[in-house]
Amino acid sequence: MKNPYLYGYLPLITILLFSLTFGMYAVSESLQLFQVIGVYSGLREFVSDLELRILLLIVFVTLFFMLFSALKLVGETIHELGMLLFSKDLDGTTVHQARSGYLILLVGAICSAFVIQSFVMLIGVFALTICIYFVYVVYKMSHYLSIGGTVGLLIFELCLWMVLIFLLAYVILKLYNGILASLPFTQ
Repeated sequence: MKNPYLYGYLPLITILLFSLTFGMYAVSESLQLFQVIGVYSGLREFVSDLELRILLLIVFVTLFFMLFSALKLVGETIHELGMLLFSKDLDGTTVHQARSGYLILLVGAICSAFVIQSFVMLIGVFALTICIYFVYVVYKMSHYLSIGGTVGLLIFELCLWMVLIFLLAYVILKLYNGILASLPFTQ
């Protein structure tokens, strides 16, 4: 018996695991920052250390959950648009073929729990997981696409992601420069 919805819960678990590992790292870094700037002792007057850690964990996990959910939504939308443009599949069998790739994302999320002490390693595991998943999905889709369709899908997705990343980086740098220019001590 093969249930078509067998892999349906894996993206949620993956997003939760990645959010939890990135959130735990952010909690440890923010507590160190609070101690350096002298806010930690003031916060400890209101809440205990455990309560502060749990509060920060809830905040950071929620923020990372929203970030990763948005990335998943944008990624699936880009992929579905690419399949609309380059696939001749009218039944939707190609979409179901790549669902087993969710296991790759789950394994990557589990691996991120082992490198929670290093931000570079967390980002590396996340990026490697996404790259392996992308190659797997393109490979699975290539069975149902022509060579031109596969190349078109690959170029379309890569170009759209690069445009989004560069646009986001431009906006962040523009905002950062605007904030720096408005500070009184920099003029």
